[in-house]
Amino acid sequence: MSVHSIGGASTPKTFDAYPRVEIDIESLGFRNPRRARNSKFNLIKMFKSAANRFKCYFKLHPVLVFLSILSFGVAILTILSFYENRVRLVYTYRKIDSKPEIYPLPKLKNLVMVAGHSVYTSNDYGKVDNEKSWFLESYQMHPGQAATFLAHIKQGVEVAAKDDQALLLFSGGETRKDAGPRSEAQSYWLVAESKAWFGGGNIRERALTEEHARDSFENLLFSVCRFRELTGTYPQNITVVSYDFKEERFAQLHRLAIGFPASRFSYVGTPASATSEAAAKKGESLVRSQFENDPYGCLSSLRHKKLRRDPFHRSIPYPSGCPEIEGLFKYCGMSLYGGPLPWG
Repeated sequence: MSVHSIGGASTPKTFDAYPRVEIDIESLGFRNPRRARNSKFNLIKMFKSAANRFKCYFKLHPVLVFLSILSFGVAILTILSFYENRVRLVYTYRKIDSKPEIYPLPKLKNLVMVAGHSVYTSNDYGKVDNEKSWFLESYQMHPGQAATFLAHIKQGVEVAAKDDQALLLFSGGETRKDAGPRSEAQSYWLVAESKAWFGGGNIRERALTEEHARDSFENLLFSVCRFRELTGTYPQNITVVSYDFKEERFAQLHRLAIGFPASRFSYVGTPASATSEAAAKKGESLVRSQFENDPYGCLSSLRHKKLRRDPFHRSIPYPSGCPEIEGLFKYCGMSLYGGPLPWG
C-alpha cells in the first residue's frame, strides 16, 4: 500500500506551539520585548501628536491659547507665593519657640484683655469710684459711670486669676488731650494696684499694659501683638472684658477681622450704668454699623475718630513686635483679610 503525503512532497512547515516570549525570573511572569518596544514608540508618537495638535490649535486661536497659558502661569505663581508665605511663617514661628528665654513671660498661653474707656486723673486712689477722679467725655457724664470702669478692672483680674497661664493686659492709649499724656491702660493698672489686685494673689506679676490702642478694634489687635512681644507666641485663647452691649462688636466683628477662631474666643460683659444704658446702646448701634462697613477702622469716620484720639501723635510700634501678622496691620479694606495668620 502506498502512502501519499498531503500537499505533495514538500517539507512540512513548522509552527510554534507557544508564543516566543522572554521569562522575567524576578517577577515570575512573561515579558514580550516587541510589545515593550511598541509601548515606547507609541508614547513618543503620542507626544508628537499632542504637540502637532497644540500647534494647530495655536494657529487657529492664538489669543485664546496665550490667555490660557497666562492664566495658568498666574495661578501657579499665586499658589507658590501663598505656600511660600505659609512656610516662611511656620519657619519664623519655630525660631520663636526655640528661644523662649528672651521673653519675660514665655510660659503664658492665654490672653485676658480689658478695654479701657477713660483716663484716671486724680492723685487720690481712695476715690476710684468717684466720677470726678476720671476724665469723662460729655456722653460719659452719668452717675455710676466710674463704678463701671472699676467693674471692668475687677472682672479682668478675677478672670486672669483663675487661669495660671493667662496674661492680663489693660489696653488703651493716651486718648484725651485735656487729661495729659496719661494712658487708659496705665490708669487701669494703677487702680488695680491701689486695690491690691482685689486679692488676686500673684496676678500682679502677669498683669501689664498695651498703651497705644485708639479704638476697640485696636484694643484687640494691639493686645494680640503685645502678647507676642511679652511671651514670644500668640495667644491660644482670648478673653475680652468690656461692656455687655459691646459683645457683638468684639466677639463677631473684631474677632472675624483678625480671623481668630470663635471656639477659642470668650467675652465677659458688665452692664452700663443705669442712667446711661439707653444712650449707650443707641450709640453702640451706630458704631457697630460703621465697623460692619469698615471692619479695620481705616476708612471714613472711624479713621478720623482714631486721629482725634491721638492728641500727642504717639508713634505706634506695632507690628515690629509681631512680624508674622504684619500683613494684617497693613491691610485696609471693606472685605476681610485673606492672608496667612499664625492662628488660622
